[in-house]
Amino acid sequence: MSIWSLLAAQPDEATAFRAEARAPLSYGGLMELCRITGAGLRAAGVGAGERVAIVLPNGPQAATAFVAVASAASAAPLNPAYTDTEFAYYMTDLGVRCLVTDDPAGPAARAATGAGIPVVLISATAADPAGWFTADLPGGGNFDPAAAQPGDEALVLHTSGTTARPKIVPLSQANVTASARHIAASLSLSPADLGMNIMPLFHIHGLMASVLASLAAGAAVHVTPGFNALKHFEWLDAVRPTWVTAVPTMHQAILARAARNRDVLGRVPLRFLRSSSASLPAPVLAALEETFGCPVVEAYGMTEAAHQMTANPLGMARKPGSVGRPAGPEVAILADGAVTTAPGVLGEVVIRGPNVTAGYAANPAANATAFHDGWFRTGDQGRFDADGFLFLTGRLKEIINRGGEKVAPREVDDVLMDHPAVALAVTFAIPHKSLGEEVGAAIVLKEGAAATPDDLRAFAAARLAAFKVPRRVLILDDIPKGATGKLQRIGLAQKLGLGDEA
Repeated sequence: MSIWSLLAAQPDEATAFRAEARAPLSYGGLMELCRITGAGLRAAGVGAGERVAIVLPNGPQAATAFVAVASAASAAPLNPAYTDTEFAYYMTDLGVRCLVTDDPAGPAARAATGAGIPVVLISATAADPAGWFTADLPGGGNFDPAAAQPGDEALVLHTSGTTARPKIVPLSQANVTASARHIAASLSLSPADLGMNIMPLFHIHGLMASVLASLAAGAAVHVTPGFNALKHFEWLDAVRPTWVTAVPTMHQAILARAARNRDVLGRVPLRFLRSSSASLPAPVLAALEETFGCPVVEAYGMTEAAHQMTANPLGMARKPGSVGRPAGPEVAILADGAVTTAPGVLGEVVIRGPNVTAGYAANPAANATAFHDGWFRTGDQGRFDADGFLFLTGRLKEIINRGGEKVAPREVDDVLMDHPAVALAVTFAIPHKSLGEEVGAAIVLKEGAAATPDDLRAFAAARLAAFKVPRRVLILDDIPKGATGKLQRIGLAQKLGLGDEA
């Protein structure tokens, strides 16, 4: 299936995109935008599956540019916050044919021009429907959007590259449409739903879970300028969405402001909230459900799976602390060289299915280790319980090796989060001269709460084996995050200025 076929299955008159102070854009209008954009790209010499960088601020044009470009070529959305040097690296590494942007003097345009990459400027007026744009592409191109093949590349993203050179993840039309349908099914999305996107639209979470899954269900998306905890409740009141998806740090920031916005909560018809891209602490999940009066669906995803792999069932029994059951691809555990779904077996989570990438681009060494007998190795450690729910214990690369004793950071996080003064806890490895690694924890306290590092260590010591208790506890106002709001354990010690412990 192709992105175009997803759109063609919806009524032309139904609303696809909404945005503040703009008329809605219908599915028919979105398809016309795809036709015009595709014809212009063909006239500019960009063929099916060839890569087009997109650098736009969060908003309706970022969403529609992704859909329109991906319908005709391969969309390569990049973080608008990158520097000239970063843009030059990513665009050259991807081998993009052109750049789509709205800023002719910005760092992306400068980097593209310096690298000899054509710049396509897009513009919109206040009178245009949400997401509609005009691109300075040549006319006269021959383009049949229905000709997109399932194997054509539709989206390409880099991995986060925390510890090594980022890898290129190509995702085909078949990958992204399968994932969109999986997400829509797991959330029971329908044309009656209205999602409010607050996720960045250069990341797989927002592109797939918020945008493409909604389009697969014939639903509408209201696209905001991006996450803003100060404006979130104002937007909820104005938009009245049926659901919102976000990363845990966003949910926690929203929750911190909920008490002063309780009047809004009763007016918003939320059917559910969704959390993905990182672990959602169980106390936060419970507080969200109590505050918003709707279920929270925690899902597990990654770029190489075109986002979603598992999800907690909506409207059914689910288990806090679990990322749910397989929700699209097959999911299993690789332990001692064997693949199994038996309960209680701890090992590496592996996946296979129509949404999973066929492999990293131009990286045979990475592909040689990324797959096991056709199963993609996620790098996450976990186990199934007797009911088929998956519990993650952490990234294999994040497991702390303290003198031979293995510590799963998430286990320590969960204990620290149970302390009544703790709003956020991130456990991480600190280099140690004799042990190799020592256990550290970064803590953000709840507003008005008090606790010392010794208090928190004593709390953990009463609940954990001695080798798991953090030797260093840092109480901070905030914890460094990645561009998508995701907390990153690897390299956190260095970011916090912690050297080798004696």
